[in-house]
Amino acid sequence: MKRRLALGLIMLAAMSLAMPRGVVAQAFPARPVKITAPYSAGAGPAIFTRVIADKLASAWGQPVIVDARPGASGFVALEAVKKAAPDGHELVVVSNAHVAINPSLYKTLPYDAEKDFVPVAMLYRTPFFLVASSTGPYQTVPALIAAAKAKPETVSYGSSYVGSPSHLGSAEFEYVTGTKMIHVPYKDQSQMYVGIANGDVGWAFSTLGSALPLVKAGRLKLVAIAAKQRARSLPDVPTLAEAGGPDIVVDSWLAVMAPRGTPPQIVQKINADINRALADHDVQDNLQTFGFEAAAGTPQQLGDFIRGEAKRFAELVKRTGATAD
Repeated sequence: MKRRLALGLIMLAAMSLAMPRGVVAQAFPARPVKITAPYSAGAGPAIFTRVIADKLASAWGQPVIVDARPGASGFVALEAVKKAAPDGHELVVVSNAHVAINPSLYKTLPYDAEKDFVPVAMLYRTPFFLVASSTGPYQTVPALIAAAKAKPETVSYGSSYVGSPSHLGSAEFEYVTGTKMIHVPYKDQSQMYVGIANGDVGWAFSTLGSALPLVKAGRLKLVAIAAKQRARSLPDVPTLAEAGGPDIVVDSWLAVMAPRGTPPQIVQKINADINRALADHDVQDNLQTFGFEAAAGTPQQLGDFIRGEAKRFAELVKRTGATAD
């Protein structure tokens, strides 16, 4: 009898602990959700985040607002969200720059990617293209390398901000080709592409989504893709190695994170709903347009992936001597 009573009490205790968790997940979201994006509103990551936000709003019956807050290498956006209530109603999208590159590039950060945030869901992965003005002097990779070698520290390349994948990829490009160029970081990605098209900046590594408007307008040229193989959607664009350049890979990914302390049940719910959205036919069409590849997975898988990326970029920063100055 005592044993059955003890077992019953244990079961009741377990139920009492489980019930609030279920209630928490079912009640979410109780109000509008804000997703902060450390990108300008016209950049590919911010545009795609709005696509996902619309799908989540339909599923949740609550508005999902995307707040574009570019600048300061993502510091502004991440610092704002780390202070938010850990209840799932404020989220942030991050790339490898914010949580895998910045920790090695900066001596001090206003946030700790591991301690201040929890991984929620991966959205996509995407390769970078070497882009240049369609009427400029760098129509081929060998032409760019030759110009940089002929006059060191005169050819310039842009990046969306210090510590971005485009910045680190360009630093590796310099290192492998034995060249020295001028790094020009931009606060607003759209301004960078206009600068390249106008000849103010020589070239940059860019995702297809961000460069697409000016590529379609005929002002920017996709010179090569920084990947091991050509993109299925752009089979005429050669890889860097095929184009006579170094065999390096420059890529990026976008993921959703939440303030540390967000209940696991809410994290799991957001993860499941984002994964469902990524499988939606309309979202798949958007991914293809931008040259993105859906990367659905669990929060645990995302956490492991980020730690692996942080190690990889720490070695790259050390090898290239890239700095945040």
